[in-house]
Amino acid sequence: MIILGIETSCDETSAAVVENGKKIYSNIVASQQDLHSRFGGVVPEIACRAHTDTIITVIDKAVAEANIKMSDLDAISVANTPGLIGALLIGLTAAKSLSWILKKPLITVNHLHAHIYASKIEYDDIDYPAISLVVSGGHTSLFLTHSEINFESVGVTIDDAAGEAFDKVGKILGLGYPAGPEIDTLSAKGNERAIQFPRSYLKKGSLDFSFSGIKTAVLYHCMGQDLSKASEMPKLTNQEIADIAASFQEAVIDVLVDKTIFAATKFSTKSIILGGGVACNSRLRQKLTDSAKRRGIPLFYPSKKLCMDNAAMVAGLAFHKYVEKNFSNLEVEAIP
Repeated sequence: MIILGIETSCDETSAAVVENGKKIYSNIVASQQDLHSRFGGVVPEIACRAHTDTIITVIDKAVAEANIKMSDLDAISVANTPGLIGALLIGLTAAKSLSWILKKPLITVNHLHAHIYASKIEYDDIDYPAISLVVSGGHTSLFLTHSEINFESVGVTIDDAAGEAFDKVGKILGLGYPAGPEIDTLSAKGNERAIQFPRSYLKKGSLDFSFSGIKTAVLYHCMGQDLSKASEMPKLTNQEIADIAASFQEAVIDVLVDKTIFAATKFSTKSIILGGGVACNSRLRQKLTDSAKRRGIPLFYPSKKLCMDNAAMVAGLAFHKYVEKNFSNLEVEAIP
């Protein structure tokens, strides 16, 4: 079963060809990072224009690298939710067009569910139910995962996502965009106990997340408590920046790990799955690995190339929906 996947939910244009949900023949990703970096974040209008300019080329490259013909495809899959509405529409329109022209089934998938599935591409021994943490620039979510295609949302961010907090704190510290990788690297040179930033757990037993407060706490630490009297950011030494980065990162990761482990215990899950762009963070991987190991719960996370937005995870998940004959019609819509 050979499926073409298309991913355009944010600022990567990706197409992939995957067989039977596992074997990746191609996984082409065109990043827009250089286009957005000078703005310190993703600009939706620029993202949409870039998707429009590259989508056909990316799909053609994916098919060519897979060494197949379009007629060899068994289905066309695409992420149609959640994401930037304009960006999603470009991928969905391309997928609908191919589905109609080739007379192949159209399969739509949830972008966050695809991030969870990414681990399944590389591991065969994931047992369900699993608790799945998806951490990215736009989302921080916990799902009780009952199977490859059965996901139950049990926790979401009520304000800033973890990745968004990393980028905003990076901007405060004068770092580039995206700031996550740089904060990860800087933190290794800093003292994570230098500053006690707040950990927001919300009400007792809550599986939801909130990271807007820690962003403000970092700003107050750097500028002083009365922002009206602060004309500009004080000059920080390299060590001070590293200590702030490490302390901030530790506070965010403590919350992510604690809530994930709490959810795994609450639902008596057999596995923990980590996915999304922030899943590349070395400290998050280390702390979640240690915590899961202490409780005897297997932890799975994909290689870094499959943590980032990509179409292989879309096509992989779509295979299992194909088996269930879970197809979409051409009237299906994009949902931001």
